[in-house]
Formats: sequence, C-alpha cells, structure tokens
Amino acid sequence: MDTDGVDLAFDEAGLLPAVAQDADSGEVLMLAYVTPEAVARTRETGLAHYYSRSREELWQKGESSGHTQEIEEIRVDCDGDALLYLVEQTGGACHTGYESCFYRTIDGETVGEQVFDPEDVYE
Repeated sequence: MDTDGVDLAFDEAGLLPAVAQDADSGEVLMLAYVTPEAVARTRETGLAHYYSRSREELWQKGESSGHTQEIEEIRVDCDGDALLYLVEQTGGACHTGYESCFYRTIDGETVGEQVFDPEDVYE
C-alpha cells in the first residue's frame, strides 16, 4: 500500500503490527494489527482504528469504552512493515483497566496502574 510516497509491507494476511505510544509520556500502550482500511480510517478520522484478528473486523479504539486514541503522528519503520501511532490516550489503553497493556513483568509482578474497572465499562 502506498501512502503518500511511503510503501507499507502488509503480510500475507494483509496485516501490519501497529504500536500505540503515548505522545507525551513515551509509554508504550499497546500492540495491535492494522489493515489498509484501518490505516485509511485512522488517517481520515484522526482516531486510531485497528483490525481484530479474533473477531475478524475493523474497530475504532474506544468504540465501546470511550477510551479513544487521538493520533498525533504516524511513523513507519525502516522496512515499512510496522507502524508507530503516537497518540493522546483518553482513559486506559488496556481492556483490563490498565493504562498500558504492558502492565506486568514476565515474572508476574504488576508494575502498571489500573485506571478503570473493566466491569464498569464493559457490560
């Protein structure tokens, strides 16, 4: 896919990984996948859109929770096979209620902050 002169190298399934990072703090918030349509919708609306591999559908971050990601900038890695979304995050990025999906260590220690109760947000 060519986006204003930058070629994106989607995989055989038509997906590309996209990392969302808080534009102010630099904290890595989440990793998700995008399709060409998700990238186009993100650019059109200024809000992060992703592709759910489990549901096999396009979705807007915050659609059900209200915890949106406003795009500040989109960067492409050197190979064109990954994106970095620099975002202004509203609420928590993780569906478990944490600010970031990377809220625990490999040893199971919780190091992140839970900013909302998922039972109050997702019914």
